[in-house]
Amino acid sequence: MGGCIPSTQDQAILSEGEPSPSAGQESTLAPRKMPKSISVSKQMASIKALKKGSDLEKAMATAALIYRNVSDPDGKLEKATAKNLLQTQFRIFTAKQETKPNYQDILSELDDHTENKLDFEDFMILLLSITLISDLLQEIWSAKTMK
Repeated sequence: MGGCIPSTQDQAILSEGEPSPSAGQESTLAPRKMPKSISVSKQMASIKALKKGSDLEKAMATAALIYRNVSDPDGKLEKATAKNLLQTQFRIFTAKQETKPNYQDILSELDDHTENKLDFEDFMILLLSITLISDLLQEIWSAKTMK
């Protein structure tokens, strides 16, 4: 069995990007040159209309780009991916919500969603629903707006 230890050839690919000349077999790793994703900030900078956009427009564009970057080719988002996004990209809003009934209801509704995938509208409703019950929203409302 191969286990988790890469072969000498695979180590050469990992360290230099190319196999060593003495290696005779084809690598068992994934393709060598995976396309790198472009950061959301660079994607935003490439959208001319947003250069003069408001903070709200940029916030909505950011959500749309994040959704597009992780959705499938049909523009749908797997439920598991949506939950992962909540944990990784929305964690401050979801912090300390796990035990709250409203949060549990939202997640149950997501689990009960008839399709295994969410469209952009469903995703935005999910984010908005969690925002509305979040403790962070109360902090936001309490933030000073004047000096």
